[in-house]
Amino acid sequence: MKIKITLIALFAVMIIPVCLSAVSNAAPIFLTIEPGSRSGGMGHAYVAQVDDAYAGWWNPGAMAFNRKTQIAGIHSNWFGDVFDDMYYEYLGWNQYIQDVGNVGINLTYMTYGEQQYTTETNEEEGTFTSFDFALGASYASQIAEDKGVGVTFKFIYSSLGPGQGNTDTSKGTGLSYAFDFGYQGKGVDFGQALVSPYNGFVYLYNGVTGMLGGNTLGRSEFSAPVNRLDFGVNLQNVGPNIVYMDEDQSDPLPMTFRMGYSYRIFDSQYSKLTFNTDMSKILANDDPVIKRLFTAWTDDFNTRTDENGEEIDDFSSFNNFINSVEVKEIIFGFGAEYVYLDLLSVRAGYVMDRAGEIEGLSAGIGIHKTFSNKYKFGVDFAMQPAGGLTDYNKTYSLKLEF
Repeated sequence: MKIKITLIALFAVMIIPVCLSAVSNAAPIFLTIEPGSRSGGMGHAYVAQVDDAYAGWWNPGAMAFNRKTQIAGIHSNWFGDVFDDMYYEYLGWNQYIQDVGNVGINLTYMTYGEQQYTTETNEEEGTFTSFDFALGASYASQIAEDKGVGVTFKFIYSSLGPGQGNTDTSKGTGLSYAFDFGYQGKGVDFGQALVSPYNGFVYLYNGVTGMLGGNTLGRSEFSAPVNRLDFGVNLQNVGPNIVYMDEDQSDPLPMTFRMGYSYRIFDSQYSKLTFNTDMSKILANDDPVIKRLFTAWTDDFNTRTDENGEEIDDFSSFNNFINSVEVKEIIFGFGAEYVYLDLLSVRAGYVMDRAGEIEGLSAGIGIHKTFSNKYKFGVDFAMQPAGGLTDYNKTYSLKLEF
């Protein structure tokens, strides 16, 4: 028995326009969909600011600064203007435990709706539902007053379709697992950030010359601390390929490098204004996971051809470089949030995903209220650029902390 439609193609057609990437050789792509309407309203720029129960996804290192119980969730009829049975769900929880650290659990689920099951003789034999599922467990620790690190382990199950009969051993389901590694720094020393490449070189150089008995170099002490500037980085979905059909046709997970800054322009008793900027890139190719961390940044250079079929040298000019496939696959997000009386939030942002052809403004609002001096409940709404199928996705999310 055969499934008439190509399941992988169906999956790509539906999901790739949603994601902030045009990398199509990674699966399952639902792992790259950013949860939360707060982040959605700010152009998906949130890795350095996240301070709620979405931290298990955005940056497990940020969980380390939480001292409350936090719960958050989102239910979205994704592409609701086009598909009426395509839903994205996320539920997260984290908790601080004295002398242990922070622990958390999150669940991500995406259903692509009901599909018709057809035999190789064109006979219809019922329907099936395609879906993806990931269950994550997080741990974070505050290693210094201004530094937090964390890790999330996730189990991944993907069901694109049913089995295909006794004579065909291929299948439409896949299993895998992955790790996310996150870090958040508060009050970044921007001077040290600027000289970090040099200090990294000095560290390596001194290690080699120290063994050889040579002279060592001094590290730069240039310092320019910015008290209200935070930094976040998260390496997501580090794990083995997911297998749908057989080992030879396995797909790499959408391993993603994500980093950003968050700056509180002012932060008073009555109002707060924050500006965020993020960049991210999916590191997907056929190399082993560790090698992919390095090769996925450069392997798409010089892969374009001109109208005569000749290779374009991406390094021959600045214009060629910034329009190369490799650079265009880097996604940028910019956003701002204004909070008044810790009651009302207004947000705006901009997404620039040139490879995925998803560019445009985002906007959102949030209402949050504290009850009984303990329970803080919030509702967030966002309109996010969605690409070709529809102009905007509209999402709502909820969160509670106490």
